[in-house]
Amino acid sequence: MKNRTIIKVFFACAVIIVAASCKKNLDLFPQNELTPETAYSTAEGYKAVLAKTYGGLSTTGNKGPSDLPDIRGLDEGSQIAFIRMFYNCQELPTDEAIVSWNDQTIHDFHDLKWTSSDPFIRGIYARPIYNITLINEYLRESTDDKVAGRGITGTAASEIKQSRGEVRFLRAFNYWVMMDLFGKSTFITEADGIGTFLPREIKRDSLFIYIEGELKAIDGDLATPKSTVYGHVDKAAAWSLLARMYLNAAVYTGKPRYNDAATYAKKVIDAGYSLQTGYFKLFMADNDKCTNDIIWAINCDGLRGQAYGNTTFFVHSASGDDAADYGVTGGWYGYRATKALGDKFPKDGSGNIDTVADFRGNAFYTSKFKGTSAQGDILTLADVSDFNKGFHIKKYVNKRSDKGSTSDPTKTYADIDFPIFRLSEMYLVYAEAVLRGATTGDAGTALNYVNLIRTRAGAAPFGSPNLTLQSLLDERARELYWEGHRRTDLIRYGMLTTSAYLWPWKGGIASGTAVDNKYNIFPVPVANITSNPNLTQNIGY
Repeated sequence: MKNRTIIKVFFACAVIIVAASCKKNLDLFPQNELTPETAYSTAEGYKAVLAKTYGGLSTTGNKGPSDLPDIRGLDEGSQIAFIRMFYNCQELPTDEAIVSWNDQTIHDFHDLKWTSSDPFIRGIYARPIYNITLINEYLRESTDDKVAGRGITGTAASEIKQSRGEVRFLRAFNYWVMMDLFGKSTFITEADGIGTFLPREIKRDSLFIYIEGELKAIDGDLATPKSTVYGHVDKAAAWSLLARMYLNAAVYTGKPRYNDAATYAKKVIDAGYSLQTGYFKLFMADNDKCTNDIIWAINCDGLRGQAYGNTTFFVHSASGDDAADYGVTGGWYGYRATKALGDKFPKDGSGNIDTVADFRGNAFYTSKFKGTSAQGDILTLADVSDFNKGFHIKKYVNKRSDKGSTSDPTKTYADIDFPIFRLSEMYLVYAEAVLRGATTGDAGTALNYVNLIRTRAGAAPFGSPNLTLQSLLDERARELYWEGHRRTDLIRYGMLTTSAYLWPWKGGIASGTAVDNKYNIFPVPVANITSNPNLTQNIGY
């Protein structure tokens, strides 16, 4: 069973915080059933609320998988869960995922035709803001004066002081999600206090500056890489987020920052990490042991952190009758990948994915859905609603690599942690930054980093002429598929909405089609604009 320090204490504070985003106006601040003097009266109380600031990324409410949701008026399992909705936003609009269900507006994501009234978009807008309000309250209540005034001293006080850097990182991360998805955000900090006033809006370029400033400001407050409790963030997590942001700075601000991207990726690379032997161990129920490779992951626990919208969603939604192969009972017959993703992998003489030439292709469920010619209708998704059409993916598996038991005896909920930052991403960030002109890196080192990734996969190493921006984009697809990167990557390459790259059912057309460039970002939910006139809508919506 996993060591779930964070999850264990999460439910201890479940009754303490009830966010005002449960009300119609999703921009209000948290209200407490208990006063701060009661909730934060002991060091254990602080630990409980700290756990909730982390837990808002993996759980959906104060009871478990259902009932007492953090955010009301939306479906708890599918619309307010961070991991599930982040995945839907980052993967469904791309070649990496397509869904057979016809629940409400879920098909609009792959079709790239969503609107500002979409309930799923409303949920992913509300979740980060909800998380941020909890963090702001923690920061208000964890100042030196507040802690001392409650008689907390010594090691306990020092731990609370150190935790402030962690929660500021979590706030920066949640704001990065808003910046990436929406290009703007409702903006609130601990300085705004508590009340029912209408928060202001912050634009993408200003939000970039704010996040960057926060991540740099907390560097001295975070633990050195690999020295803290698993699941908590450290300096390497902050450096990783900066590297990711700098790689996309031209999109976010109009100003490239490739030198900075290479610099911060290298800081992470040099911090003592190494690639995990056995790629798929990174996505199994005991992936908390892969701390040499995983820089930071969101903890998911099938017994103490049950939810339908964390990695439990990955294993159920990708499986059908074969759910036992995924380590769970009962498949949901939902998500697959398009032929375009499968085509990124080498093929054997029969046109099947050659898993010897690239081990990562083993996740493509080819034992039942094989071939590209005799069963071409399967892979070209002639019928999107037919779960048997398309490449099935078995990347996340709720089984332990050490053959031990998972925590949930019913095998309903997953123990798989969701990797946010991995070493291979930093290798790829460094390489792309160099190819895009970074002078703080060099081509030889970039090539070596990419080939380390390929060697682990059993793939032939690239020669210098093979390392191009397009080959890097394809390598990112092979290495990072279904981890929440693809939409951001395609936008950076100018391929998400344009005709430069088409895949099955892009734009709702079987052969794929270009769509309006407005779909490079999501709309601000109309419900939020209605309740807060300080918010503005993105162009085109």
